[in-house]
Amino acid sequence: MADFRNILMVVNPISGGEEKEDLIKEVRQAVEKNNYKFHLFKTTGENDIPKIKEEIDQVQPERVLVVGGDGTVKIVAEALFHKDLPIAIFPAGSANGLALNVGIPENRKQQIEVAMGDHFTNLDVLQVNDELCLHLSDIGLNAELIKNYESASIRGKFGYLMQSIPTLVRSKYPYEYEVEIDGKVYNHKGIMLAIANCQKYGTGAKINPEGRHDDGKFEIVIFKNLDITEILGTLREDVKFNPDFAETISTEQAIISCKTPIAFQIDGEFIENTQKIEVKIAEKSLKIAVK
Repeated sequence: MADFRNILMVVNPISGGEEKEDLIKEVRQAVEKNNYKFHLFKTTGENDIPKIKEEIDQVQPERVLVVGGDGTVKIVAEALFHKDLPIAIFPAGSANGLALNVGIPENRKQQIEVAMGDHFTNLDVLQVNDELCLHLSDIGLNAELIKNYESASIRGKFGYLMQSIPTLVRSKYPYEYEVEIDGKVYNHKGIMLAIANCQKYGTGAKINPEGRHDDGKFEIVIFKNLDITEILGTLREDVKFNPDFAETISTEQAIISCKTPIAFQIDGEFIENTQKIEVKIAEKSLKIAVK
C-alpha cells in the first residue's frame, strides 16, 4: 500500500439523493485500520472551493478522496489543482461519468482498495473560459436539460428523466455554432456541441468513441439532429457515427461562438447561457487512483 499519513475525504452530502454515512464509516475504518489519519469535509454548496483549499492547507493530506458526482470532483480539482495531490473517486452523484471513464469499480470494497492503492492515471484537464473541465462540457440541448434539472426538486436519474420531455418541448434547437481551430472556421447547425475530454457520459452513452483522457487533446463533437436511432446507438461499445448525425474534430484549443446565448454546462453542472467559449488543454493534469 502507499505510504501516506493523512487522508482527506470530501463528501457532497446531497449528491445523487443518496445517504453517504455508511460509506464514510467503511472508509474511515479502512483508513484507521492501517494507522492513517482520517479527515472529513462535507460540502455545503457555499464557498466550497476556498474552504476545501483551507482544509487541505491545514490537514496536509497526501491523498484526497471524493464522494459525489462529476461536479463534486470538479470542485475538488479546482481546489487542489496547483498542488501535486492525487485524488480517488467514490461515484455517488446523479452523473458519474468521469468515474465510469477511468474504470472505477461499482463494488464498494473494490472502490476502497482502489482509493488506497498505488495505481494512477493522469487525466488531461481543460481550461474552459474561467473554469476547469475534467470530463465533458456541452452547449445546447443537454445543458438545457441540466439547467432544468437543477431548478427542479427531484434528484437522481429519475429527476433527469422527469425533465427530458419538457426540455425537448421548450428548447429552440437547432442552434448555430461557429468553431475556430488553428485559424480555420467551421460553421454548423445542431442540437448540441460537446467538448469531450473523455468518451462517455455517466449514462454510458459513448459520444467520443476515439477520444482518450490522457493524450493531450480533446474533441469537439457536433450533433446535427435529434436522430433517436443514432442516439440509442451511442449505448453500444462499437459506436460509429453517421456523418449526417455527428462530426468530430480533435484539437488542443478551440473558440466556439454562437449568435444567441445558449445553455452551457461543465461536468454535469449548469454554468450559464453563453455566446462564446474558449477551450484549451491546461498546463497540469490530474492524478487519479484507478484499478
